[in-house]
Amino acid sequence: MAAPWQDTTLPAHTRAADLLARMTTEEKTAQLSSAWIGADTEGADVAPGQHAYVARSAALDALLPYGLGHLTRPFGTVPVEPAKGAARLAELQRTIRAGNRFGVPAIAHEECLTGFTAWQATVFPTPLAWGATFDTALITEMAQAIGTSMRAVGIHQGLAPVLDVVRDPRWGRTEECIGEDPYLVGTIGTAYVRGLEAAGIVATLKHFAGHSASRAARNHAPASLGPRELADVILPPFEMAVRDGGARSVMPAYNDLDGLPAHAHAGLLTQLLREQWEFTGTVVSDYYGVSLLEEAHRVADGEGHAALLALAAGVDVELPAARCFNPAVPLPADLLDRAALRVLTQKCELGLLDPDREPVTGGAPVDLNPPHMRELAQKVAEESVVLLANDSGMLPLSDGLRIALLGPLAHEQAAMLGCYTFPRHVGVHHPELPTGVEVLTLAGALCTELPGAVFADDPAAADVCLAVVGDRSGLFGRGSSGEGCDAEDLQLPYEQAELLDESMASGTPVVIVVLSGRPYALGRWAHRAAAVVQAFFPGQEGGGAVAGVLSGRVDPSGRLPIGVPRSPGGQPAPYLAPPLGRHGFPSTVDPTPLYPFGYGLSYTTFSWGQPQCDAPELATDGETALRLTVRNIGDRPGTEVVQFYLHDPVGTVARPEVRLVGYARVTLDAGASAELHATFPADLAAYTGADGRRVVEPGALELRLAASSAHVHHTVPLTLTGPVRAVGHERRMRCEVRVNCMSLHHS
Repeated sequence: MAAPWQDTTLPAHTRAADLLARMTTEEKTAQLSSAWIGADTEGADVAPGQHAYVARSAALDALLPYGLGHLTRPFGTVPVEPAKGAARLAELQRTIRAGNRFGVPAIAHEECLTGFTAWQATVFPTPLAWGATFDTALITEMAQAIGTSMRAVGIHQGLAPVLDVVRDPRWGRTEECIGEDPYLVGTIGTAYVRGLEAAGIVATLKHFAGHSASRAARNHAPASLGPRELADVILPPFEMAVRDGGARSVMPAYNDLDGLPAHAHAGLLTQLLREQWEFTGTVVSDYYGVSLLEEAHRVADGEGHAALLALAAGVDVELPAARCFNPAVPLPADLLDRAALRVLTQKCELGLLDPDREPVTGGAPVDLNPPHMRELAQKVAEESVVLLANDSGMLPLSDGLRIALLGPLAHEQAAMLGCYTFPRHVGVHHPELPTGVEVLTLAGALCTELPGAVFADDPAAADVCLAVVGDRSGLFGRGSSGEGCDAEDLQLPYEQAELLDESMASGTPVVIVVLSGRPYALGRWAHRAAAVVQAFFPGQEGGGAVAGVLSGRVDPSGRLPIGVPRSPGGQPAPYLAPPLGRHGFPSTVDPTPLYPFGYGLSYTTFSWGQPQCDAPELATDGETALRLTVRNIGDRPGTEVVQFYLHDPVGTVARPEVRLVGYARVTLDAGASAELHATFPADLAAYTGADGRRVVEPGALELRLAASSAHVHHTVPLTLTGPVRAVGHERRMRCEVRVNCMSLHHS
């Protein structure tokens, strides 16, 4: 008769508890441990302090008799052909199962921020590009495809999405973020979580919390956050992804909050995450985050003390290798049981405790870059490209022009790829190998897109100059954007400002194309450029997407997930600022962006009808509905992104001038129209008051229907009535918008 932990008819928690009761202390501790096969002490780090810690971590052979919690990056550490990687992972799992008396395999995790971070896997646009799409359905579809490919080769958990809200774009990890607004980050991030979890992959929310609010935008620096900013800006995306997305894992951040490191922060990891938000999954450390309690934060006097602090706070698994959480380090029995039960429960949910499980065996042909994945990557890239300026009407370009294509990034694959893509994360350390997937440069894509064009290096002899500027991604100083590649200001790197100056001086119309991981200051050239196009590391299909926008094959529909500054200094300047955070008489510094959050142009024109509001007066626990008709009055198909912003004229604490509370993409043929139906719950007006409670207050509000945070078409006055109402985790966090396409309009 099978033991209860092997009985698949019993609940996962019951089975896990039965197995836990049969384990020794060493076996329980092993479930909190991990092993990073293939990581060595040579070459460049892909994790902070990697080389120093690898040599001081427990070897797999020492862990095998007790079992293993996680296998770290079996595909993302060194290049491996997919079928061979699947076979090697299957063999590793057989070894792990054979090594422990219960035959329990490990959870295999991988990075998947821009697709499965594996050689020959599809490279998708970076998360900042996801935000630019304002398209939750597409991001869910993308994530499910990524998760399905990971699951097919034996991976169980993905270390994504990043839900850090950008507070200062000088931070190198801006490219990994979705944007500067918590509603956009929350809805797009939750969409990604839903797709990954639907594929059977455990989604891991990171970095919890405050990583993006570090002082001076320095990686790992302390986060100077007040409790209200933490509650109203930083935390809501995580809460939404846990509650509405069903995320099953959370990763603490490297930073401290008011002196308390996130990896030792029981207030975050236990009281908030588990007790208030009712999270039941696992908390996995960021790589070497437990060790950093001892060696960087200096709140622990040894690895055992660091393990105790992290475990007591609520960390369940130490990644990427066992240094502090290992069987040689004694841990309190109650805390050990708590964490091990969570890990075993998750393994049970993944089918890893089932006696008749059918593990991936490997050996069969594996295509991690099939046509449907490439098509998805292309669609995300195309929807993410933002047209910022086109006053001259230079775009779209007609075929047959003489084009001066300037700037080295026009000819580099690196201009398309973020720091967590396999080619830039791992592939750069293996120059002997090909990229693994086809990545068209912008120059190559333009030759295909405009076959009749003549390309030249001399601007004076051209009809138009395409000046291509931006970033090369990298890690820890090996690029201008990426983890550990923070910037002192938002001046274009690599002397590209001089390139633009020289281009403008030629007298030939200049189209600026920015391929980057963060926004850069463009005010110096704003009124001299014929057009400006922005793409945020758009992935392997990004060259074709940008070229398609330039040629007009693709109507630009991306909107800025983060504002583009006018000048390099004066940062940070997020749009979520109260009146005193904006331009005004107290300061000579004007933080007003050149192009604001939510902004983007199209090649067609839209008209917005007068909105209709069902009930402009609603209770503090009520809702109202709005209707708006949008019509494409141009001569070609296009997409408008309708955005809903809330303005609170008077609050008990200083409030942002506006903040996003809803949006919808509206794609219309020429002459067609659509009616939007939006449901606005009073809960969206909630904020954290002076006493630390999140409340909905009675009083006047304005709902602004806008094409960006600064371009308002209509204002709908609302009045909330009734008592002040405290709200918590159960509050409504979304403005649901339904788009009903209507018949073609004939003038």
